[in-house]
Amino acid sequence: MTDHDQAPITGLASVGIDTSVAHPARRYDYWLGGKDNFQADRDAADAVAAAWPSIRTAVLENRGFLRRAVSHLAGEVGIRQFLDIGTGLPTVSNVHEVAQGIAPESRIVYVDNDPLVLVHARALLTSSPEGETAYIDADLHEPEKILNNSAAQATLDFSRPIALMLLAVLHFLPDSDDPYAIVARLVDALPPGSYLVLSHSTFDPLDEQTAAKLAAIGESSVPPFTARTKEQVSRFFTGLEILEPGIVSVADWRAGEEPQPRPTPPEVGWYGAVARKPARD
Repeated sequence: MTDHDQAPITGLASVGIDTSVAHPARRYDYWLGGKDNFQADRDAADAVAAAWPSIRTAVLENRGFLRRAVSHLAGEVGIRQFLDIGTGLPTVSNVHEVAQGIAPESRIVYVDNDPLVLVHARALLTSSPEGETAYIDADLHEPEKILNNSAAQATLDFSRPIALMLLAVLHFLPDSDDPYAIVARLVDALPPGSYLVLSHSTFDPLDEQTAAKLAAIGESSVPPFTARTKEQVSRFFTGLEILEPGIVSVADWRAGEEPQPRPTPPEVGWYGAVARKPARD
């Protein structure tokens, strides 16, 4: 039996985990080299890697984007509250680790709909004594439940700026779910001076054959996977002030101090951007 064949926790069924169905958070964990995944997750992840071998580079660069964005917001901007929806399984450079490493009093609410994520989050994502973390079992499809959750209300002060983190999650919402309305509702609930940090997959830099293979995989995935163009991704930032350098490859967002040369857009295939909610007129 290999390490991957050993269940990371016991009593999986009792917490609602169906190991026969792949889940995006566990698939992502596998690409990052984690062990909190199952055969269905690995099979699904390997199918993507077969079509696009640089997927592991992409997920690592997405984590780097998270680290740099949170560092900028907690450091230069002074944001002390973060709402991270689609948290994923704990790994290196989690939001609270980066934010509280700069400002220990930072407060973070993690949101995910995978029971395995929540089990691990509650065990491993422990706050600094000065700050606070909370964990919500909720779905991005239901923004009101997230915003009205008692833990979110108790942990975050919605009268002060909040950084809304939506990393590598919106491509799991097809157009039929109206993801633009969902993001707009979440942003509307935040006060001026808040920020949206977003990353999203795209086929823009990929060759037609690779894009077609990934599109076919995405259509048959559960949930379905929808890559979007730069123009489509830009719609999520309607009414917001996008920070420099704009909507770019996650590998290139303020990456001047990262190892050079940077991975190319075809190797990464994800856009990233950070935007500020301006004051009302």
